[in-house]
Amino acid sequence: MKFIDEAKIEVIAGKGGDGSASFRREKFIPFGGPDGGDGGRGGSIYAVADRNINTLVDYRYTRKFKANNGERGRGSDCYGKGADDLILRVPVGTVISDLNTGEIVADLASDGQKARIARGGRGGLGNLHFKSSTNRAPRQFTRGEPGEERELKMELRVLADVGLLGLPNAGKSTFIRSVSAAKPKVADYPFTTLHPNLGVVRTDENRSFVIADVPGLIEGAADGAGLGHRFLKHLQRTRILLHLVDLAPLDPEADPVHDAVAIVAELDKYDRRLADKPRWLVLNKLDLIPEEERDQRVADFLAAFKAATGQDELGPVFRISAISGDGTRPLVYAIQDTLDAMGPALVEAWEEKDDDYGDTLPGPIEELPLDDEEDAE
Repeated sequence: MKFIDEAKIEVIAGKGGDGSASFRREKFIPFGGPDGGDGGRGGSIYAVADRNINTLVDYRYTRKFKANNGERGRGSDCYGKGADDLILRVPVGTVISDLNTGEIVADLASDGQKARIARGGRGGLGNLHFKSSTNRAPRQFTRGEPGEERELKMELRVLADVGLLGLPNAGKSTFIRSVSAAKPKVADYPFTTLHPNLGVVRTDENRSFVIADVPGLIEGAADGAGLGHRFLKHLQRTRILLHLVDLAPLDPEADPVHDAVAIVAELDKYDRRLADKPRWLVLNKLDLIPEEERDQRVADFLAAFKAATGQDELGPVFRISAISGDGTRPLVYAIQDTLDAMGPALVEAWEEKDDDYGDTLPGPIEELPLDDEEDAE
C-alpha cells in the first residue's frame, strides 16, 4: 500500500430540517390548534483515530464528504428524524487543521479518540412552540440551520518515542533493523528509505519503546533538495532524537563534521522546537575504521563539531556499529532509562463536545400566509 501522510478534504455537515406550521384537523374538532413539529438536526462529521489504519490513502482520491440533512417536521406533533453522523476513520497520530485559517481542529493521538470536525445544523422549530394565550393559531416556524462547511488538511505524524536523524546512508535503517524486528530496505545508494518506518525496541519483558526511521535529510532541504523537510513532521512527537553520523564515508572528500553541522542547521530551519529536543550523537560505522585509529578519529570529530556549532558541552555521545550490533545494546538501555525518567508522554486530549444551543431560536422566524379566516381564529 502506498504511504500517504497528507490529504486535503472538504467536509459539509448536514442541514437541519425545517420546522412545520400545521394545525390539528379532525372531525368535530374545528379548532384543534397548532401541532407542527420541529425539524431534525443535520448530521455532523466526526474523525476517529483507528490503530488498524496506517495511511491517509483513503482521503487522497475521495476529497469531499457530506453528511445527510435532517428531516422536516410534520403535523400531529411529529418531529423530523435527525440525520446519522458521518464517521471518518484516520490513523492514530493524525492532525487535522483548517486549511484557510491554520487552526488545529483535532489532534488524534490515541486509538479511539474522537473529534467533531463539522457540526450539523439545528432543526427548525415548528409552530407548536409559538402558541400562547394571545396567539392561539400561530403560523410562525423557523428554517433549519445549514451545516458547517470546512476545508481541512490532514497530516499524519507517527507516534514514536525516539526519532532517527541523519544523512542518507548514515546507517539509520541498518540501526533500526539491528535493535528491533522492523525490516526497512537497506541498500548502498542514497534515499533507500522513502517513507517512515517504525520499530519496537524491547529492552525487558515489560519495557519497550518505539523508534522511527525517516528518509535522510541533506543540506539544502529547506530549499527542496532531496526529499526536503517533508518527513521531519514525523519526528515532532518524539522525545529523543538520535543523530547518526557516518564516521567512515565512502567518498574520501566527504567531511563528517560539515555533514553533521548541516543537519543541525536544516533542523533549526524547519522547526526551532524540534531542534531544541534532546539530541544524542551516535557515531556509526566504527567497524570500518582501524581499531588503533578509532579513539583519535572520534576525538577529532567531537572537537571540530563543538567548534563548528559553538557548543561547549555536547549531550550523550555513543560509538556504535549498526551492522554488527557493537555498542547498540548500551545505547538502547540508556534510551530506555531516560524515557522512564521522563515519564509517560503527554498527549493533548480532544474530547467530543455535546451540542449546547441554549434557548436561542435556530433561525429567523417565518410565517405562512393566511388562507382563510377560519385558520386565523
